[in-house]
Amino acid sequence: MNPYFSFQWHITDECDQRCKHCYIFSGGHPCLESMTWDQMETTFYNCLDFGEVYHRTPYFYITGGDPILHPDFWRLLNLIHEHGLNFTILGNPFHLNDQACRELKWFGCEKYQLSLDGLRETHDWFRKPGSFDCTLEKIGCINRAGIRSIIMTTVSKTNMMEVPGIMDAAVDAGVNVFAFSRYVPSGGDLDASMSPAEYRKLLLICDKKIKEYESEGCKTYFNRKDHLWTLYQYETGEFKIPEYAKPGAIYGGCNCGNCHLTILPSGDVYACRRVAESKVGNVFDDRIADLWVTSMEDYREYEKFSKCSRCKLLAWCRGCPAVAKGTNGSFYAGDPQCWASEESGLLIPASA
Repeated sequence: MNPYFSFQWHITDECDQRCKHCYIFSGGHPCLESMTWDQMETTFYNCLDFGEVYHRTPYFYITGGDPILHPDFWRLLNLIHEHGLNFTILGNPFHLNDQACRELKWFGCEKYQLSLDGLRETHDWFRKPGSFDCTLEKIGCINRAGIRSIIMTTVSKTNMMEVPGIMDAAVDAGVNVFAFSRYVPSGGDLDASMSPAEYRKLLLICDKKIKEYESEGCKTYFNRKDHLWTLYQYETGEFKIPEYAKPGAIYGGCNCGNCHLTILPSGDVYACRRVAESKVGNVFDDRIADLWVTSMEDYREYEKFSKCSRCKLLAWCRGCPAVAKGTNGSFYAGDPQCWASEESGLLIPASA
């Protein structure tokens, strides 16, 4: 099987929530866009062409807004199914039931990702009343259909102390996968000022809880998605730099510029959805295969990273450039929650 290349494909901005950390609504009240069926076909075959050129298997993360609200949602899934491809849905819980989940499974849906951004009061403040309970309830529908259920939490200083409780709620509901990533500042109501020490303490608390769950035989898989987990596990000795590592090679960390693109309902192609200035082209006008070796090059210039370029973990981490951009205004700035230092021996002195 060819290595996968992931396309985060937003087919519509339509949504029945107005989340306080949503990129779509962070600028006020935008004009909501959706792709037409012809545009979705154009996008799909452009992605297939990319896969043929670079010998990669396209993998679609279908999202929005809430993608199930698009009038041609099921028609798109049928097109993907006809080409023998699988996909993941990132959406809301409100339109799921056992029948809908069985149909999703038949069309090739492997995973369905929902969000929990706090315990009941906090989550419903982030999203809308009733969302917390509905999310936990619909995990059962997803699981019964044989689709892997995922809970993702967006962490900020506003909700960081609730993350352990969110983990407990997700496990009690029977979720298959749990992960969290950090909020990218976008002018909303969330406090993104976690210090490196505060964030490291959160990882320590979550690591202890994860290991307790694993020792009990818990069936939930805890995906250490945030790349700063690599730094944490390097310090604890759970991650070691492999002997096979070659200078200049990239083995993990941030997918931007390596194996991921985002496509918006407007057709705009972004290197990273969480970086508003990362537009590299438009899928209706440009061949994605060409963009990959032209406009995308800026996101593979690792020597420009002011801190990561001096770090021994460059090839496996790089923190989150989107959080750096949202906090400090530069994609290449240091991750504001990264605690690596020259004193720790991880960073080459800036003057060297």
